[in-house]
Amino acid sequence: MSTQTIERSEKEAAAHAVVSREEWLAARKALLVEEKRLTRERDTLSAKRRELPWVKVGEDYVFEGPQGKVKLADLFQGRSQLIVHHLMFTPGDKEACMGCSFQADHIEGPLQHIKHHDVMIVAVSRAPWKDIAPFKERMGWDFDWVSSDGTDFNRDYGVTFTPEEVKSGKINYNFGTSDYLFEELPGLSVFIKDEAGNVYHTYSTYTRGLEMLIGSFNYLDLTPLGSNEEGDGKDWVRYHDRYAESGKASCCKND
Repeated sequence: MSTQTIERSEKEAAAHAVVSREEWLAARKALLVEEKRLTRERDTLSAKRRELPWVKVGEDYVFEGPQGKVKLADLFQGRSQLIVHHLMFTPGDKEACMGCSFQADHIEGPLQHIKHHDVMIVAVSRAPWKDIAPFKERMGWDFDWVSSDGTDFNRDYGVTFTPEEVKSGKINYNFGTSDYLFEELPGLSVFIKDEAGNVYHTYSTYTRGLEMLIGSFNYLDLTPLGSNEEGDGKDWVRYHDRYAESGKASCCKND
């Protein structure tokens, strides 16, 4: 833990109110009302998400993975639903984005359960498979990960942009609501396949829409100091094998 983080922790702890158990219980019950309201609103929002219309995927995307060439329909692995993590790994780099790697650390826990509930999760990156493979081994990840190198998949699903678009000062990231200006950004897309083999795009989310998938944030939100970070960036996040080193995540929070 950095000196700055410790100083923030000590400062916030010193400023916090200390009350009787009865006063704490009253405050906790008041907060519970708000928590229950949020739970109901989240249930309503999730239902609306499931009711979104679908778009048939017409492009015959071909990816490369450890078994060679595979198509989008193959990524389902016999299931009807597919979640794709658009994991930032730019061609020419030797490791994926630090923030996206933090997100990827949270894939395998849920995956061991939901793959038995008709859902598959796969990571897709633009970097060639020859560069993905050694980094995947270094990180100790077992989830499926394929390269979309040479395809328009990342661009079609809103996470890759041209240098010209970036220079223009406006890219259509997060449906045009974000002011990020990078050629590569994170996201998640969901697909479903019918019995005839047709694939449909049902949902995509970006920026802070990805945070619900990051269990570490949810745990930290339960603590009195939260994520204990400066500004709106994940300044404490590192590759999980490099917490002894300095450096900051290349992805930041945004609305």
